[in-house]
Amino acid sequence: MSVSAAQSFDRRRHPVRPDLAAARYRGRVEAAYFAEPLERRIAVDSVALRPAPDAARSIDTEALCGERFDVYERRGDGWAWGQLATDGYVGYLPEAALGEPGPAPTHRVCVPRSYRYPGPELKLPPVGLLSLGARVAVNGTATTRGLDYALLADGGAVVARHLLPLGETVRDWVAVAEGLLGTPYLWGGRTTLGLDCSALVQLAAAEAGIVLPRDSDMQESEAGEALDIAAGLPSLRRGDLVFWKGHVGVMRDPDTLLHANGFTMTVASEPVQVALARIAASEWGAVTACRRLPGAA
Repeated sequence: MSVSAAQSFDRRRHPVRPDLAAARYRGRVEAAYFAEPLERRIAVDSVALRPAPDAARSIDTEALCGERFDVYERRGDGWAWGQLATDGYVGYLPEAALGEPGPAPTHRVCVPRSYRYPGPELKLPPVGLLSLGARVAVNGTATTRGLDYALLADGGAVVARHLLPLGETVRDWVAVAEGLLGTPYLWGGRTTLGLDCSALVQLAAAEAGIVLPRDSDMQESEAGEALDIAAGLPSLRRGDLVFWKGHVGVMRDPDTLLHANGFTMTVASEPVQVALARIAASEWGAVTACRRLPGAA
């Protein structure tokens, strides 16, 4: 028996509405129309994904260059509604930010940020600034004055050592997060120009091949293995995640927490006991969970 598209499905993760749903939900939900996905890719450096087609609304998350976006509605007002393939997030974005699906990306940005140039020359005015995790299609290489560049299928160029092939991972994902210390806090932010707490964890863990959902409540339910907190904070180690209602941080070591937070408005590091006391006195309250990711040191 199908149910109303407005029931039982988290709108952040399921492209279902009372008037429209993805075709794969046929028979599972009631909707006026079912649509097949139109595959597109993010064609700009990054773009905000929102819960409604309204630029004045707070953003839910951001989509990065080269990520696949499956479109289920192309509106006449310049907005498109669909689902980001990387983490399954559903929302609205400007259709102008989308491009054709091919060629498929071959590499990703593995440093906090890297300029995209119109050619293999660092003296040229950049045409973009790609964030950690952005994806590009490389079809050649060039060297200028000893610096190697990856030549992109769209005609641009990126410094080669700022990229890794898709599928190649790093060993210590917490070191990636540590490399983002000082990054400004941004609600819904998922680029290294501005991050929220769960995006910091998601982007850094992805560098180690660990696929995590986008929001902290999702991560608290699904990331890795739950640790027993019945008797208080357990013995923690590097890479463990600590959750509060609406917040997450990662341990640098047994005593130090790293998190993007609205207190410092940055990605910051502090003694975990200091963070516990401050957060307990705020709206987040007590720790709600601790989880250990696979392969954590």
